[in-house]
Amino acid sequence: MARKIVIYILAIAATTFLTACPTAANTVDHADKKAEVTKTPDGSPVTVGAAQTERYLSLLDGKKVALFSNHTGIVDGRHTLDLLLDNGVDVKCVFSPEHGFRGTADAGQHVSSSVDEKTGIAIASLYDGKRRGPDPKLIDSLDVIVVDIQDVGLRYYTYYASMIELMNAAARAAKKIIVLDRPNPNGMTVDGPTLDMRYRSGVGRLPIPVVHGMTLGELALMANGEGWLDDSMKVDLTVVRCLNYTHQTRYRLPVAPSPNLRTMTAIYLYPSLCYFEATPVSLGRGTDSPFMVYGHPEMKGRAYSFTPRSMSGAKKPPQMGKLCHGVDLSGISDEEAIAQGINLEYLIDAYRDLDMGDKFFTSFFELLIGRGDIRRMIERGMSAEEIKATWADDVKQFKNLRKPYLLYPE
Repeated sequence: MARKIVIYILAIAATTFLTACPTAANTVDHADKKAEVTKTPDGSPVTVGAAQTERYLSLLDGKKVALFSNHTGIVDGRHTLDLLLDNGVDVKCVFSPEHGFRGTADAGQHVSSSVDEKTGIAIASLYDGKRRGPDPKLIDSLDVIVVDIQDVGLRYYTYYASMIELMNAAARAAKKIIVLDRPNPNGMTVDGPTLDMRYRSGVGRLPIPVVHGMTLGELALMANGEGWLDDSMKVDLTVVRCLNYTHQTRYRLPVAPSPNLRTMTAIYLYPSLCYFEATPVSLGRGTDSPFMVYGHPEMKGRAYSFTPRSMSGAKKPPQMGKLCHGVDLSGISDEEAIAQGINLEYLIDAYRDLDMGDKFFTSFFELLIGRGDIRRMIERGMSAEEIKATWADDVKQFKNLRKPYLLYPE
């Protein structure tokens, strides 16, 4: 049966979006900036796909529906699940990603399937450690899978990988996927090496740069169009695009997408600091400034220090209970953090300070960076600027490759 790609290029009056009412733990701290609806220079609000019910509810009429979402699926203070149910959509289950449906589980923590207490809808975890992808029997019982989740635009951020697994499952079973698109807060940047597929993993699923600059809707279109699904399958895909968004929009998240990305500063520094996950250096998990600081008990000559502790979202953080000496980046401006893209200076700084040689890295580093030669470049003393130059062609080629799939102006 022929399958089709339907893209809604919307040209309707903008509607107001997102006066979110999340828990304090999931609220993005905007510091001195107002936590308000992101607007374009002419004052028009950015409107996400889920808010435009007139564009997709008719596609769900009489269908058995699953929703892939978590706590970030918010429209005007209400969860998309409630929005669908209130409009009579027959939601059979919710698929949840890493960190669970409520977004509170630790990174990498297996989350069991459960039932949503408010609605009684079954929650099928895609991160339970039991299987890769959803249960085929569950997929067979559905007609449509709706995707509404906030991504942050990094290849190692796992939400998109879960979406790809759902697309694979839907393609095998001839089911439909509808992506209710949301902006990418790092959508202005493309940086990093394209994934060497020898390092394909749960933190690197597609042959894309570390910072790909695409929304989930655009990425879904590209995976479909480039034959990146299993066996080059195609899925029946509809993307309901955002209104008034461009790739240069400084979209400020109203809800923290995961427990340790609590500020826009952390989201902008994430492309540069996540590699510490593959080293003994703490990047602030278990503190009030995750992904905005880094340090280690043995780092020398540092004025800043912190002590990681057990807390929600970081029950056993690296270097827990130890006084770490290092660097505080929390005061960096948004523009400076964005302009850096991937900045390996921080990683190189800690590597040289600790003088541990190859013991500094674990094999997880190659999965994060996506190539097998970057570690050796650091060990040989190459600068961050010299290393970045080695993937310049990757960035240029990817920008050209993705052009047919972009839904928003660059």
